[in-house]
Amino acid sequence: MTRDATHDVTPYDALLVVSFGGPEGPEDVVPFLRNVTAGRGIPDERLVEVGAHYELFGGRSPINDQNRALLAAIRRDFAAAGLDLPVYWGNRNWDPYLADTVAEMRDAGHRRIACFVTSAYSSYSGCRQYREDLGGVVATMPDAPELDRLRAYFNHPGFVEPMIDNTIAALEQLPAELRAAAPILYVTHSIPESMAEGSGPEGGAYVAQHQSVVAEIQAVVTQRTGVEHPGELVYCSRSGAPHIPWLEPDVNDRLRELAADDVKAVAVVPIGFVSDHMEVAYDLDTEAAATAKELGLAYARAATCGTDPRFVAVVRDLVLERAASLRGEEPARASVGSLPAPWDLCRPGCCPNPRAPKPAVGEIA
Repeated sequence: MTRDATHDVTPYDALLVVSFGGPEGPEDVVPFLRNVTAGRGIPDERLVEVGAHYELFGGRSPINDQNRALLAAIRRDFAAAGLDLPVYWGNRNWDPYLADTVAEMRDAGHRRIACFVTSAYSSYSGCRQYREDLGGVVATMPDAPELDRLRAYFNHPGFVEPMIDNTIAALEQLPAELRAAAPILYVTHSIPESMAEGSGPEGGAYVAQHQSVVAEIQAVVTQRTGVEHPGELVYCSRSGAPHIPWLEPDVNDRLRELAADDVKAVAVVPIGFVSDHMEVAYDLDTEAAATAKELGLAYARAATCGTDPRFVAVVRDLVLERAASLRGEEPARASVGSLPAPWDLCRPGCCPNPRAPKPAVGEIA
């Protein structure tokens, strides 16, 4: 009997949602940051300073609750679509840890697992580091299941289309008399320039992918609103040694420049993030919003995808796409904008580890 490709997840028998993790309470903040910065020799005194912004949120990151909501939404989506695939969750830096979750999956009898990473773009910290963590689990776990990282999805329509709607909604929050002249700042996580230059199989993928999404959103927003807003890519969450160049401009610096140019209103769109976790809740809703208020700028922040049904359906689409490919079929690979859908398997030197090479899953042999 011919299988229905809209339901057939063979050879997969489970899905693992892979995320960054975050503290659940004040006592978790420094241990969490120790995990994040492991191997860098950063003293606890500095980690206490770095983690001070968690105090504004009761010592708790929003990311874990957002992942729980995403898992529930994925399970509902799978059930409604007739996909019989259990869904698990594991983090790089906090409970539930990847190793514990994969061990649970192995003990439940799962042998081939699709891994959806809550990071849409190509970079060491956003892709390869997750693949290294998964590779470390496989290398150290007896009878480990096979783990396949699903491809990057920065230009999947289920990610981009909600961001278009959210951008227009943010513009509509601005005062009507200021809206037409308001620029749009598209915000993503800053990374070291060297990491950006090494991202992707040919280098430069991190910025190029974001610029492609910016161009797509800009074009559709102009088409739908009839107004061509200035738009540009800016960055947030810079960290690390001050002598190491990171991607710029910082969103706060750009807000100051715009205010100096007599701009009166701005919309901020967090295209680098799939949900409203700490980089959004603190860097944009707290810090950048305070900068805008100080400057007298009307400020509106677009929502992230979160559990938008179109974004949730991206997970199902990627599972079915990869499963079909592994069965020797040629599935459609959804994408919008100037770049093609990303690759399934990475070259060994793609998004290189800035310290030393480590084994990783999802590489071309």
